[in-house]
Amino acid sequence: MLKADKSLGIVFFPAFDWAISPTHPERQERLLYTQDQLREEGLFDIEGVTEHKPDVAAIEDVERVHFCFPEVSAVTTRSHLISAGGAMKAADLVMRGECDRAFAMVRPPGHHAMKVVHGARGFCSINIEAVMVEHIRETYGHKRVAIVDTDCHHGDGTQDVYWHDPDTLFISLHQDGRTLYPGSGFPHELGGPQAMGRTLNIPLPPNTSDEGFLMVMERVVMPILDHFKPDLVINSAGQDNHFTDPITDMNFSARGYAALSEMLKPDIAVLEGGYSIQGALPYINLGLCLSMAGVDYSHIREPNFSPELIRQDARTTAYIEELCRQLPALYFDPPPYNRKNDVRQGVISGDTLVRQRQIYYDTDGINETQRETLFLCEKCRGLLKIETRADSGPQCLGVEIPIHACPDCRSRGYQIVEEAQLKGNARYIQLINRLDRDYLRVGF
Repeated sequence: MLKADKSLGIVFFPAFDWAISPTHPERQERLLYTQDQLREEGLFDIEGVTEHKPDVAAIEDVERVHFCFPEVSAVTTRSHLISAGGAMKAADLVMRGECDRAFAMVRPPGHHAMKVVHGARGFCSINIEAVMVEHIRETYGHKRVAIVDTDCHHGDGTQDVYWHDPDTLFISLHQDGRTLYPGSGFPHELGGPQAMGRTLNIPLPPNTSDEGFLMVMERVVMPILDHFKPDLVINSAGQDNHFTDPITDMNFSARGYAALSEMLKPDIAVLEGGYSIQGALPYINLGLCLSMAGVDYSHIREPNFSPELIRQDARTTAYIEELCRQLPALYFDPPPYNRKNDVRQGVISGDTLVRQRQIYYDTDGINETQRETLFLCEKCRGLLKIETRADSGPQCLGVEIPIHACPDCRSRGYQIVEEAQLKGNARYIQLINRLDRDYLRVGF
């Protein structure tokens, strides 16, 4: 019997009862074809590869991460909670030492879900990776975490959740936002003033193939991970960079994905996008599983694969080489935070940073106006306050007291909530208290 070099736990949840529409690419068949492929190829006959059922995330698991307005149950279904619970189960398998590595092969996806949630955007309602990471920190102690997002679309939600967190390194490899949703993920997006360089975006040109992705991994991503020295590496494993994907413009192959995973050596992978349901996902997922288990994947070959047809041209290669030359400095020697009058990145006045934002929830057709205030602190990472309104709905308030908050920030957080309740200037008031594990308070 073939034996895995690294024991691998696979958590599988296709979400039979959730789809945007019966014909939408984000539907249960995304994983059903994969399930058939894994069994036909005998993946579970490999000693050390095991299949596990997901858990169900509780409301408080979501509330560690998100301000969901008016409440979690209004913006999620049970499938969302099981998807997040599947990611949590994958984390538990690794953290308890039951498996060396784990792959949460679940849906609905989550990496476009931001700190505030009024509905779904980019097919995502809650950020399942962030729910998983905060579950790890709550259960197993605080960890330095690196999240490497290899989805074709910029992981703007994960970036937003960890924008002010110096203990979370977020790296996103994606198709250039000038050519694809969500239109973000540019090199100047580096994190908040106390986490500069902890966000690194690598926007790649359309038609990037295996050569370009692996070049970026070798020259940019791996040296940065070696320096950051995370306790855990998470792969936000979107698969829509594949050359057959119907909604993107990249030329990555199934074997290229496996090679990327072999280089990255993630402790945990969590499925994100990927919509070539028959021609790509079964082969990519198989390649990723074999790679994570340390088993030979050289035989993986999807239909219509031709290295010549998907090879990137010389101009694309030259462009990526220049990215590789310039981008590492943004992590190793980040520029001072831009204090100029740019409300999109945030304006610093005294001890506060204020960021004005307009966010569109494309899946649900919701417009959000948001004012984010970070109270800067020399003793901790600072207190976060978010005032938000969706379309013509009521004003809402979210306040987050961070892990290891100092007494001053903790006291100020409670004061902001109490004043808002007394004045009645926000219909929904939510508090994430990362010290007392008291995650939600709602006032009307």
